[in-house]
Amino acid sequence: MSAVALAPETPTLVLAPTDRAPAEARRFLVEQFRALDIADDFAGRLVVTELVTNVYKHVRIGHIVVRIFPDEPKNFVYVEVWDEGTVLPVVRPEDHGATSGRGLPLIIELVQEWGVRPLYETGKVVWVRWAL
Repeated sequence: MSAVALAPETPTLVLAPTDRAPAEARRFLVEQFRALDIADDFAGRLVVTELVTNVYKHVRIGHIVVRIFPDEPKNFVYVEVWDEGTVLPVVRPEDHGATSGRGLPLIIELVQEWGVRPLYETGKVVWVRWAL
């Protein structure tokens, strides 16, 4: 009988939608980047904070799930934030007088790609990908 090599499981963080969720997600990202030997975590901390904050502020139901994993052949890293909401994120036009709505445009400037995909159950995954 031969052994079958299994891909390692992607570490996952499950959070309650509270005001502590963004800080917990940042700590998780720092740990995962360290484990992946990624030295510069500045953009990652900003991205995960914004995505988790959006769920905490706008969805407020269910859990928040954070996953961070490399796309090794292409030298990219992915950050995914899952939630149980059905409302899709909206990129608003720039408004210098606004007190909110600036996070998603900032994320878009920092990453190569981003998107949203539905979950089979209820909810969605907002994902970002950028080069290391």
